[in-house]
Amino acid sequence: MRAALFITCFNDTLFPATGIAVVRLLERLGVQVDFPLEQTCCGQMHLNSGYAREAVPLMRRFVRVFADADVVVSPSASCVGMVRDQYPKLAASSGDPALVREVDELAPRVLELTELLVDRLGVTDVGAYYPHRVTYHPTCHGLRGLSLGERPLALLRAVRGIDLVELAEASECCGFGGTFAVKNADTSAAMLADKLSHVLATGASVCTAGDNSCLMHIGGGLRRMGAPVRAVHLAEILASTEERTRAT
Repeated sequence: MRAALFITCFNDTLFPATGIAVVRLLERLGVQVDFPLEQTCCGQMHLNSGYAREAVPLMRRFVRVFADADVVVSPSASCVGMVRDQYPKLAASSGDPALVREVDELAPRVLELTELLVDRLGVTDVGAYYPHRVTYHPTCHGLRGLSLGERPLALLRAVRGIDLVELAEASECCGFGGTFAVKNADTSAAMLADKLSHVLATGASVCTAGDNSCLMHIGGGLRRMGAPVRAVHLAEILASTEERTRAT
């Protein structure tokens, strides 16, 4: 299989280790990974802030950059949700029939990382080793937008050495919500406080998720508390091996 990596601007700017982990993981599984350098923001931030017109050129660019890809993979349920759920509506509002067709053809080929692993590659045991106590937060876009369900947990359960503990009230939002955390700071902080209390109650040393945006929110809260818990993207856990652990 050959896959094009849509890293997202958020990861590219703030969490490049996640993209490296995705490539390491997929290549270990025999996937050839392309990285189109022309990719930029998918436009989610613009659309969510009410700037639909400004998001259209970014959608056009995405379609052009990834048009020839057999499959596009991303370590972000949030951005995949933007492409699959919002692009068709945005394209329809543009009044451009050609763009509508291009989006309809491409959008189903854009997959979140766990969808590619479980549904397309048919694997849950990816050969990972991660000897830590871990709890998993299902992000809103992954849980409700893409309906990822048990895919991430199935992958985590197959990791050797892991002590995977259940997170209470896991389906509750962490309070990030992109610009929601800025526009509704008090509400966001209250939601985060609830999430952090549940994370700490697990006794885990690592909180993982499939979106670095939510992990940034959770991780920031944990650091401000001085809590001994790290926020680590799911891809980094799945890319870890016993050999790499010994080397570091």
